[in-house]
Amino acid sequence: MPTAFDSVTVGKTKLANRIAMAPMTRSRAYDGLPSELTVEYYAQRASAGLIITEGIQPSVVGQGYPFTPGLHSAEQVAAWRKVTDAVHAKGGKIFAQIMHTGRIGHPVLLPDGLVPVGPSAVAAEGQGFTPEGPKDFVVPRELTGADIEQTITDHVTASRNAIEAGFDGVELHGANGYLIQQFLAPNSNRRTDAWGGSVKGRIRFAVEVTSAVADAIGAERLGLRLSPGSTLNDIHEPDPRPTYEALVRRLAPLGLAYLHVLEAGDRDVTLSLRGLFPGTFVLNPNTGERPTGPEDLVLIEDGTTDVLAFGRLFLANPDLPARLAADGPFNTADPATFYGGDATGYTDYPALSA
Repeated sequence: MPTAFDSVTVGKTKLANRIAMAPMTRSRAYDGLPSELTVEYYAQRASAGLIITEGIQPSVVGQGYPFTPGLHSAEQVAAWRKVTDAVHAKGGKIFAQIMHTGRIGHPVLLPDGLVPVGPSAVAAEGQGFTPEGPKDFVVPRELTGADIEQTITDHVTASRNAIEAGFDGVELHGANGYLIQQFLAPNSNRRTDAWGGSVKGRIRFAVEVTSAVADAIGAERLGLRLSPGSTLNDIHEPDPRPTYEALVRRLAPLGLAYLHVLEAGDRDVTLSLRGLFPGTFVLNPNTGERPTGPEDLVLIEDGTTDVLAFGRLFLANPDLPARLAADGPFNTADPATFYGGDATGYTDYPALSA
């Protein structure tokens, strides 16, 4: 029976333990670049079996939040190299999460008159965060066939940039109501062409972008994050199981490093996808209002997952594997410092040794 502290391999990358740091947006890239504080933040958490970074936009139009970093320029590649070097110097492994937010965002975040894009010209209900305060989501520009091909190319380029920057691999963000999930969901994808309509059409973008990136950097360096049934960012998937089972069946032969499920509801769907996916399975379990904690380590022991992803607990506990092994104590995360700001609530959470 495996435990959280046993090694495991994702693709060809051997992890020292089965405790992953989940991707968490922190909005501290004030010029679109990871800073020296970012270097320190990730290096502090290098004892994770796997670090998955905050969402990194693959293109200018892929940005949906203030002060998030990119991987589409030489300057950004060089800045991320400092992060990966620092993590590797401490023996850690780190994947870059590529996140195109699609219709989630606002024109004030974008230059040159750009507007957010999506599979269909359907605005999300709700508001987004901008430097000018909350603003209603706008109607996105519907991607043409040529735009979709360019967007796939943007993901490939950003993924190649990630490898050049020293990342051990890439995770494509297909969850939380961002672009990949917008294609999967019937309320945000109302197309009647080959990129929508049927289940086959709605999964096509996810299949093609994942396949293209796998071809470019090697499937053994690529993971995919999904959140079946999630309602974040005005996504409605009344019956997600057929769509996600069809998607995982199409992806299974690629030999991806891992499948990462952010569990939104039904454990039966999670277990179905685990059964269909032949590689390493990463789970961010549905724990209701509480953060994933030590009580969830049993999900590794009982075979529900191979790797367990921790969010808020890793944010507040840079040495989380050691604290889990010692059964605590655990620092409590401060939500007031989650997004933006300086070192406070970012790099100042103490380790046990302090």
